[in-house]
Amino acid sequence: MKKTLVLVRHATAEDQNFRTKDFDRNLNSKGLAEAEAMGKWLAGSGIRPDVFVTSPASRAYKTAEIIAGELGVNASSLITNAEIYDGGPQSYLNAVNAVPENFSMLMLFGHNPDITYFAEYLTGSNLGSMKKGSMAMIDFEGLNWAEISAKTGNLNLYKTPREVREAE
Repeated sequence: MKKTLVLVRHATAEDQNFRTKDFDRNLNSKGLAEAEAMGKWLAGSGIRPDVFVTSPASRAYKTAEIIAGELGVNASSLITNAEIYDGGPQSYLNAVNAVPENFSMLMLFGHNPDITYFAEYLTGSNLGSMKKGSMAMIDFEGLNWAEISAKTGNLNLYKTPREVREAE
């Protein structure tokens, strides 16, 4: 059975300053608009993940919450995984490998540079650096979630908020 992983980098957040911990940085107005645009595009494209896993950091969680809302999914069904925040690409792989087999599409929300490294690790593609609010859709043929590892996926689609807005 085909598995699809949709990796989403959090949308644009407020700049880091001495008053706010990195973990607590919120989306700014641009980021809120980016997440909404991506959610609407995903909904219009018929992309419907079965399960949503997100870093608990404020900017990633809010991105997940907005996109899930645009897809008609209640935020209470979002699964947070604390390792994704600063656990490196291995934490992303651990999260993917732990998905129950009854799900065929996972949407995972995280942070750069790890999310870009992870996408490149899975596909062998060179993405450079995933833009804020962008998504990479990766397909895996004939694999269980637990079998996904280096270069087992095919990059099916990479989309940025700018591309989505320009297509409107």
